Order: sequence, then structure tokens, then C-alpha cells
Amino acid sequence: MITFYKYQGAGNDFIVMDGRNQHPNLNEKQIAFLCNRRLGIGADGLMILLEKVGYDFEMKYYNADGKEGSLCGNGGRCLTRFAYDMGIKKDSYLFWAVDGLHEATLNLNNNWVHLKMNPVEKLEKYQEDTILNTGSPHYVQQVEDINKVAVFDAGKKIRYSERFAEKGINVNFVQKLSNGLWVRTYERGVEDETLSCGTGVTAAALVFAPKEPGHYRIPIFTRGGELAVEFIRKDDHQFEEIWLCGPATRVFEGSIQLNP
Repeated sequence: MITFYKYQGAGNDFIVMDGRNQHPNLNEKQIAFLCNRRLGIGADGLMILLEKVGYDFEMKYYNADGKEGSLCGNGGRCLTRFAYDMGIKKDSYLFWAVDGLHEATLNLNNNWVHLKMNPVEKLEKYQEDTILNTGSPHYVQQVEDINKVAVFDAGKKIRYSERFAEKGINVNFVQKLSNGLWVRTYERGVEDETLSCGTGVTAAALVFAPKEPGHYRIPIFTRGGELAVEFIRKDDHQFEEIWLCGPATRVFEGSIQLNP
């Protein structure tokens, strides 16, 4: 039997396991089964908390298709909360993920976790849209009415277009509001729309940031809840001190027997 925990951050949900004493050693087929919403537990991805010398923990992340993924922003925030719940009780954390070092802070008053993202130094214009990497590759497209967008169909078409089909890309549709941004995302690896995407809303915030250099906080609205992105804009293509902020909560725990 394998013990698991379920966490969610603004509707982006994850199966989480503590691998510090015994690594579960799951294969791709098993991870895909666990993430399946009809046959398994159901989740957008699976994470394992690991020990790493010199850091508070290491984050190992797998997409819902069972393959190891790039950085998951909401996952990093949820795993920070999981680390706290598992006894690593600190005000701030340093952990290692697939794209390197990350810092995170936890606010127990509102259950928000703030995750520091790596600097972004390139925004590429592609047709009328923008491509950038915020730990994962993202395609950002502005729309007039996000509720009229067929996110699955439109996102899949871009994700599997000739340029992106091999490695995949996450596709974000963004509507500008008077008080922030409304974002919906088609995620590679899940191959569907998720209720929110941390690296995706980060990408959207940077693309639609004010053009003048300065410190900004952009409220973000998703189908799964509210997030915020804070950052310093240095120039047209350079952003630093990027923080993804939002809720991270424990949903339930359980155990499951897996077939080989």
C-alpha cells in the first residue's frame, strides 16, 4: 500500500507523496493511472517530496501523463505547504526543482504560499502572440471574451501545431480586466484545460505588465480561484524578483494498492 495526499492550489490539484524515507519508485504507467480521474485518484500531476543536502527539500514533479515534467508553479506552492504539514516547519524555504533553486514563504493566516520564480529574460513575439519560459514554456494569446473561447480545441490546435508538436507548449488565453487578468490555460502533459496554471498565470502577468520599469503586483483570476504575480520589470524583456502567490490547501489523504 502506498500512502498519498491530495493538495490543490487554485483548483490545480496534485497527488503528493513523502519520499524522504522510502522513494515510491513509480513507473510512467502507474503515475498516469493514479492521475486518471475515472480509474485512479485523479490529479493534474504527481509530486514527490525528497531530501537534498543543502536544501529544505527537493521537488520531483510528474505530469498527469506519467512523464517527468518541467516546473509546476502551483505544484511548488502546494509541495511547500506539504513540507510544512510533514514537519518541516519554517517561515521560508529553499528547495530544489527541475529548473534549479527556488525560495518559498508560507502565510498561515490565509493559507497562501509565495513562490519565487527564476528571472525571465526573453519574450518572443510569434504572429500576434507571445512565447516565453517561466520554468515551463508558454504561449500567451489575448482574447476579448474569455468565456467564448473553446480552450480545449483552440489550445490543442496550438500545442500540436508544427512548431510545438514535438516538445509541447502550454497555451494561455488572457482577457484584460480593469483590476487584473482573467486567464485560462491548456496544459501539455495534462492535455486539457486545468482550473489554473501557476507558470501560466506568471507568463500572462509578464506579457501584460506595464511597459515602464518598476515593481508590480498583478491580480490574476482563474476558474479555480484567485492568484497574484509580483515582479520587477527591468526593461522590455527582463523581469526579476518574480513571485507567484496564491492558496495551497490539503484536501485529503489515503492509501492505494498499485499493480506492477
